[in-house]
Amino acid sequence: MSEGTMQRRAERAPRAKRLHRVLVGAAAVPVMLIAAGCSSDSGSGDGGSADSGKAADGGASASASASAAPTVQAAAYNSLPESCKTLSTKTLKSLVPEASKSGKQGTSEAGTRGSCSWSSLDNNGVKGSQFRWLNVSLLRFESDTSRGTGEAQAQTYYDQQVQDAESVDGAKNTKSQPVSGTGDAATLVRYDLKKKEGAFKQQTVVTRVENVVVTVDYNGAGLAGDKTPSADSLVKLAEQAAKEAVGAVSAANGEGAANPAPSDSASKAPSKSASPSPSTSKSASKSASPSKSAAAKS
Repeated sequence: MSEGTMQRRAERAPRAKRLHRVLVGAAAVPVMLIAAGCSSDSGSGDGGSADSGKAADGGASASASASAAPTVQAAAYNSLPESCKTLSTKTLKSLVPEASKSGKQGTSEAGTRGSCSWSSLDNNGVKGSQFRWLNVSLLRFESDTSRGTGEAQAQTYYDQQVQDAESVDGAKNTKSQPVSGTGDAATLVRYDLKKKEGAFKQQTVVTRVENVVVTVDYNGAGLAGDKTPSADSLVKLAEQAAKEAVGAVSAANGEGAANPAPSDSASKAPSKSASPSPSTSKSASKSASPSKSAAAKS
């Protein structure tokens, strides 16, 4: 081998070694890039899991808040009959024989409250006359989250009506007694009231049926020397009117019973109207007690 050939081989050897190092280094770059990529993906995956966990926690909190929102059972009754049509012609003939069948409608609000009154004066000439006055009042309460169920509100108003009837100014011989077979709760309050026109016998029957309160005021007197009517006979008529009015309320809400027995509110389907009606309680506070009105009319 010539000296020139050996020299060329010696020069190529260092270049080959350098080329080998370059290729090895180039091959290492993709490995590092791949490792860095995996590390980056792993980090973003952890962040995604954390975000998902936070979202899940937020959804659970929202669900818990929704389930904790206050609710109240819907009122059983969402309608009222027309106040002047709560009693039949036959019943009106028995209680107020000389009164107009149509009656005199008082302050009313469709589906919430209403009242109707009838006056009867049977003139017997020189023998005097018999006076009768009848009033039927209806008030319905709607369930509300701030005030409670319609039934509970009606019970409170029922208690107030009974107390008002028992505390009329000038009343004598006041007596109270429960009335059976009329709504969910019913009380009769009876008393005597002396006025310049004559001696009046007052009967007030307060009844609650579900979320509705029915108040029947009925009084009678013998005027111009005629005899005072029997309180017992007036009581029977007042109770008959109350029972019929309660039946009208039930019928207005799709129940056919004319004289409903005490009912179990749990067995009735909830009212379709679940939205609170603030005007109901306002109406209750604004409306005068029928019992006090009865004393004024006597």
